[in-house]
Amino acid sequence: MSLATGRDATTFNPMTAPETEQTTFRESTLWSTPIRDLGLTIAGTRLEPVVTEFQRELAQVGFTRLAPRYYLSTEWGVPFETVAIAIPFYLAHAELEEMHAERAGHVEGQDREEILRYLRHEMGHVVNYAYRLYDEPEWEQLFGSMSEPYEDDYRPIPFSRKHVRHLPGWYAQKHPDEDWAETFAVLITPGMDWRTEYAARPVVLAKLEYCERTVASLLHRDPIVVDDELDEDVGEIRYSLAQFYRDLQPEMPRLGLNLDQMLRSIFPDRGVLLPPRRAADLIRSLEAELLGTVFRWTGHFPDRTRILVHHLATRATRLDLAYRESEETAVTVAVTTLVTSLAMNYVQSGTYFR
Repeated sequence: MSLATGRDATTFNPMTAPETEQTTFRESTLWSTPIRDLGLTIAGTRLEPVVTEFQRELAQVGFTRLAPRYYLSTEWGVPFETVAIAIPFYLAHAELEEMHAERAGHVEGQDREEILRYLRHEMGHVVNYAYRLYDEPEWEQLFGSMSEPYEDDYRPIPFSRKHVRHLPGWYAQKHPDEDWAETFAVLITPGMDWRTEYAARPVVLAKLEYCERTVASLLHRDPIVVDDELDEDVGEIRYSLAQFYRDLQPEMPRLGLNLDQMLRSIFPDRGVLLPPRRAADLIRSLEAELLGTVFRWTGHFPDRTRILVHHLATRATRLDLAYRESEETAVTVAVTTLVTSLAMNYVQSGTYFR
């Protein structure tokens, strides 16, 4: 099996060398080294067996004429009108993944099953582009026009009865192209009984049945598009890890929110408690879990949730709020509910208060 990785696998690779203090990313010049010179590959990493497993899934579906190219890049994706699947480079090394989680607050592909979920989704794009399904009248009738604006800041309707749910954040609602990709992913997921799962949702069921018919008709057809040109292949990225994460960090704007009264209702005590349990410390400890969970169920992006959590922690510090040990479960639920409610408001209206 040959995997497209953008670099010669025979080149010395610090990512597969024994880890010592001299070869870690945090304490070496690798932090300022161009990403293309880090020797990152799919082969020989935890990604290789996952990609192999996915290839077996595709074979079981029956794809014999369409084989995507896999490569490392800055994020998941399939360049338009290609059959190349980009996988985030940080998933090729445990330390890079840990660093990404710290700096971005969220990792898309934390384990084998989640990586497979993303691969199934991206394969939906590959099929769409390879056979130009988006030009078919029935495709457009069911999913919409590819010419619709592609908005990063989309406003999903949680638990919509018109869309499948596969990736977090109600991603099928972002654009017709994503709706198709999510529908395809559900169709090919091993063990998924989608007819039962979506039996009470006729719009979704119609999309899945169309997807099933279409895929069956394509299995023995040569693709129209076979271009596998790479976009931001890891072997060509000139900037460093430091530059990548500096550019990735969103600005921390002033939210202009007055949440003091809400915080005081959750933490009525001040720091005079002995021993004091600082409300700000608790809020910060919840950040990692909140970023992923709030995104999954509301569609509120992790970078925005991080800004919101930082704001709450800062205000809790200024107000010197505290809580008793016996109250920890209750205040944890309260903070989670507050953040989720604010997130829902933002997703639906573009503002936290309305």
